[in-house]
Amino acid sequence: MTRPVGLLLLLLMHGTSYAQKASGTEPQKSPALIKTIDSLNQLIENTYVGAPHEARAMAEHALLLSEKVKYDEGTGCAFLNLGHVYWSQSYYPISLFYFNSALIYLPQNKPLILAHCYSSIGRAYTDLQNYGKALKNLEIAARFAGHDSKMLAEVYNERSFVYAKLKQFDKGIANAKLAMQLSRTVNDQPAICILYSRLANAYRLKGQYQQAIAYSDTALHMSYLVNNKRLRAISFIERATIYNLLNQYDKAIELAQKGAALSDSIGVMDGISSAYKTMTYSFEQKHDMVQSLAYQKKYTQALDSLNATNKRKNTELIQSYFELNSRLNAIAAVEQKAKEYSAKIHLQKVIIITLIITLLIVILALSVTYYHYKQKRILSNRMRKQHKALLIQKDLIEEQSANLAGVNSLKDKLLAVIGHDLRTPLANLHSILRLYHTGVLTEAEVQSLMKEIEPVVQGAELTLSNLLEWAGSQIKGINHELSAIDIYRIGLELGGIFSYLFQQKNIRFDNLALPGTCVQADERHIKVVLSNLISNAIKFTGDNGVVTLQSAVDSNMLVISIADTGNGIPAEKLDKLFSLNTKYSATGTSGETGNGIGLFLCKELIEFNGGRLWVNSEVNKGTTFSFSLPLVTD
Repeated sequence: MTRPVGLLLLLLMHGTSYAQKASGTEPQKSPALIKTIDSLNQLIENTYVGAPHEARAMAEHALLLSEKVKYDEGTGCAFLNLGHVYWSQSYYPISLFYFNSALIYLPQNKPLILAHCYSSIGRAYTDLQNYGKALKNLEIAARFAGHDSKMLAEVYNERSFVYAKLKQFDKGIANAKLAMQLSRTVNDQPAICILYSRLANAYRLKGQYQQAIAYSDTALHMSYLVNNKRLRAISFIERATIYNLLNQYDKAIELAQKGAALSDSIGVMDGISSAYKTMTYSFEQKHDMVQSLAYQKKYTQALDSLNATNKRKNTELIQSYFELNSRLNAIAAVEQKAKEYSAKIHLQKVIIITLIITLLIVILALSVTYYHYKQKRILSNRMRKQHKALLIQKDLIEEQSANLAGVNSLKDKLLAVIGHDLRTPLANLHSILRLYHTGVLTEAEVQSLMKEIEPVVQGAELTLSNLLEWAGSQIKGINHELSAIDIYRIGLELGGIFSYLFQQKNIRFDNLALPGTCVQADERHIKVVLSNLISNAIKFTGDNGVVTLQSAVDSNMLVISIADTGNGIPAEKLDKLFSLNTKYSATGTSGETGNGIGLFLCKELIEFNGGRLWVNSEVNKGTTFSFSLPLVTD
């Protein structure tokens, strides 16, 4: 296999050099693309022993990207990873080609990567039973590793395998234990797992089977933790070999079958052939010559398949590289055409700039002639602008006049409300006090009258509060202080405030709001809204009626409702409820009056807090005012 590999190496190096020279210029390297290539190569390094087929596809992609941007380190690492993939599947000559290709590209200022590459070459020569070259390359790897514990551990690890193959078991065990000590200092679990397998192999060859089994058990257990399927398959086969030596042939057959199945699933040809060889021996010792001959045949077929695959892979490798060079040459041709197009575009830009300068000179000459005409146009435009400005001022004056009329109307409305809705309860209070002071009324009569007038005073107080809140919002804007509000808690508070009015009409107040469900709003605004809605419900609900506060979650909103069993509102009047200009007012069940500003204020405050207000009503059955507010988010 050595000569075909050497020839293949020369062919591929020639193809790669041609592709590099054809590009002409060094392409610009994108930091993001370089980072992507490095990440991809690192991912392949971590996954090739568990998923070699996927790792090979990723390595080929990384190689193409690296060659495209002439990123030598990425190309070298991609070759190194391809070598690892083919090594993991027992195609050692092909893996050697890739490792040697990697050395051409790997940077000399990164000795640890070079050490890893030489260590991999040493391992491939070990598997090819060329132990002299294996030790020579491992010596080079040790020089590049310097004092790096992890890299030195890898070198000692591979040396232990070489010495085991040379039957120098004590040296092999000493190197494996030294590698184990270094790997533990850097907590390199995958390396530690491999070292347990090395020690198991060495102790088996040395004839110390119990120690070999103990190390093999540990390696097998750790192979699951680090997802090293190749090592797991080898550990199964190693255990089977030990059991053959201990004359426990059934156990050996069981473990060899597991190793063969796992090797076949990830394409490890050495594992498949070793498992068949082990089972051939097991059945032969059990005097089951039929099975022994069957597995001997499978073993021979596996060796033939490996040789045939190596030949096929060599052919595929050449074809793959010619295809890669063809693609890279095509890229280089595109880059050359782009360069030519760039030169043409530059020439076109020069011509365009020249034409623009010429055009500017012509325009400058014409502008002198055009100057007087332009001045005339400017004066004409100024006159038109002045006329337009006068028209705008006229429209503005008319708009301000309309606004002033609206403000004046609003003033008259406020004065009327204050004069009607506030003067009456104050006059009643004044009359009661005067009669009390003159001795006309007794204290008992005063207390009775006070109880009767209290709802009127509370209504006047609510009216005054609404007027102040609304007037303030019109003049200063609405103040907004968001907090988490529990509607159930506010319902309890308002139930206490309106308890006397509920008692006067024998109205039952049901607080069915969801406890602990909070909305995000201004608490003062929500209290104003609920106070107005509960006051209206009391006003239009007769004796023995029911007023209900309830809430329900709707998506990310909480819908709050105040329902009563009162008079209801005619359908044609519903549209007038929330407007100051077309307000709807009606007399309560006990003669209470209103001014209509409360509902308008409620609508304005709810919308300002991110919700909406609506009403459903049926005459003689009751009315339900509902509004939505956003729920508190975590």
